[in-house]
Amino acid sequence: MGANILVIKLGALGDMVQALGPMAAIRRYHSDAWITALTTEPYAAFLEASGLFDVVWVDTRPSLLDFGAWMGVRRRLRDGGIGRVYDLQTSDRSGWYFRMFGARRPEWSGIVAGCSHPHANPERDAMHTIERQREQLAMAGIDDVPSSDVGWATADLSEFDLPNDYTLLAPGGARHRPAKRWPQARYVELAKKLRNDGHTPVLIGSAYEDDVLGAISAAVPGAVNLAGRTNLLQLAELGRRAVYAVGNDTGPMHLIAAAGCKAVVLYSHDSDPALCAQRGADVRILRRPTLDVLKVATVAAALDNSTPGVV
Repeated sequence: MGANILVIKLGALGDMVQALGPMAAIRRYHSDAWITALTTEPYAAFLEASGLFDVVWVDTRPSLLDFGAWMGVRRRLRDGGIGRVYDLQTSDRSGWYFRMFGARRPEWSGIVAGCSHPHANPERDAMHTIERQREQLAMAGIDDVPSSDVGWATADLSEFDLPNDYTLLAPGGARHRPAKRWPQARYVELAKKLRNDGHTPVLIGSAYEDDVLGAISAAVPGAVNLAGRTNLLQLAELGRRAVYAVGNDTGPMHLIAAAGCKAVVLYSHDSDPALCAQRGADVRILRRPTLDVLKVATVAAALDNSTPGVV
């Protein structure tokens, strides 16, 4: 297909990482096409670095009342010479883009009513994200979808001055979903054990999680707090070089797992690994009804376990 291709993926981080395999499959299938990604600002540089796209457009998320901005979005879509769209977001927002094309709509892979290549599985929401998107692409004619590969995501880490033997800890998570967080005191206990075993605990997260990361690092001499200091390329590189990683079910753990790090991810009842578990070469999932019953000894033992899976 010679026409331009548009791939829509707006976020969030975990979903972005799990969409990299489908994006690579689209690039391979349309090897001669001009392929554009439509994403949001936090992921633009990441997708540009991937080499999977010829150009990256940024959705500035205009409000519904910003008529001028929406007209600009419509103009860009209609004037882009787009012959097919792969909607990997499949949200109400991406459905708006479909309608903006008007009568001259391109071929569209997604779930919006009236699209040419619907993901016609009523049970799609009961599938893991990766299997769901593989099936969506199969229904659009793309059968060979690889696992997410972030080997291209390299970065200089010299500014952090880290030792060779470090373990990443991701104790944060969405504030409105506290049940997804292992208790802070348990992370302190684990970090102290890691220090005693010769590993430097390196805490990762966004700037708004600095209260949690800062409290843990303050309680563990020698721990390193990188809250708000890493971009996505650096995060992948940190995961590639780390001995281990332990974290809650958050976006960074998806990227770290995809980088090949030996990772242990902690789940409560608040999220379901059958739908969204991190995937990688060496990933263990520990799930409990509530994370306050999960002991440090259990997590530490999982780091030494050589069998990936859900426990």
